[in-house]
Amino acid sequence: MSKPKKPAWIDEFVAFAVKGNAMALAVGTIIGAAFSTITKSLTEDIIMPIVAIFMGGIDFSEIKITLPRLFGEAPLDEAGNIIPNTLNVGNFLSAVINFLILALVVFFLVKGINKLVDRNKKKEEAAPPAPPAPSAEEKLLTEIRDLLKDK
Repeated sequence: MSKPKKPAWIDEFVAFAVKGNAMALAVGTIIGAAFSTITKSLTEDIIMPIVAIFMGGIDFSEIKITLPRLFGEAPLDEAGNIIPNTLNVGNFLSAVINFLILALVVFFLVKGINKLVDRNKKKEEAAPPAPPAPSAEEKLLTEIRDLLKDK
């Protein structure tokens, strides 16, 4: 009984998954998710309370616009109170500020990396390659020429 033949795409997938680019992308995604949590906390726990001071103590998460219900009955919570249909404007503003902080940090990170890359390119361009060493044949011909000059 012969072993079933493995599809060709499996080898291609393994080569892709093991490549440095795919692994770097995976690591970047994981770090990005963790960094997103940090910026969300920075926005919600540090920046928004400071902004609220200047806005008269308004808690941005409480900024909501209640919309009317046109059809059906309103849902009730456990206490029997009507759950309002709201546009959560404050949460949206927090998300926008969170995005802007994250975009700003990524911008400066990319800018710094580009500076390092440019600096390394300039170093490579500044140092021209040394001229190639003469071959053994050229050395021998030079010695013969010098000996003929001396005679």
